[in-house]
Amino acid sequence: MNPALEIRDLSFGYRRGGEDLFGGLSHTFAAGAVTALTGASGRGKSTLLYMLGLMLTPTAGAVILDGKDVGAASDADRSRIRARQLGFVFQDAALDPTRTVLDSVLEPSLYAGIPRAVAECHARARLEDLGLSARADHRPGEISGGQAQRVAICRALVNDPVVVLADEPTGNLDRGNAEIVLSALRGATGQGRTVVIATHDPFVIAHTDHEVAL
Repeated sequence: MNPALEIRDLSFGYRRGGEDLFGGLSHTFAAGAVTALTGASGRGKSTLLYMLGLMLTPTAGAVILDGKDVGAASDADRSRIRARQLGFVFQDAALDPTRTVLDSVLEPSLYAGIPRAVAECHARARLEDLGLSARADHRPGEISGGQAQRVAICRALVNDPVVVLADEPTGNLDRGNAEIVLSALRGATGQGRTVVIATHDPFVIAHTDHEVAL
């Protein structure tokens, strides 16, 4: 089987002729495991995560997903892949304050073209998995920060993605809520998903299986 996610000879610079953040980095991200992207501020943790998520295009090299180079795919293809195969968790949960928890979770399914009735069933199932069923009709201002980040994980998992990408997902949480979020991300690997977390936190790194130091 092809590895779920791989980078080959990856380079990136924000300006032509500027500093290359990665210098031809290659790595295979293990399926069914959690990998930490680590390094000092400015080393490119989030940049690499956004390239893995097809939100930035490498200057050189390849991003391989299920055996195919998707790093330089067309905008339409990148959007389709993001909707159907990738899940994202950001530090601040990034929930729309005007929408209900349920609507936030099912949004990626609608982008992927899944009928709303089916999408809602999937979303409610994910909320049930993380103990949030009773919050489905609440808005972000009516739930705690820890609950909001669990909602973000539900949203990331609603389409059963191959890869889950998380950018400092516990950065705004206390230790107890951080453990809940990390446990949920760990649980995602049980279905063979590849989970990649950008972090500088030793507590988070201790909960991962592999580390890519930048």
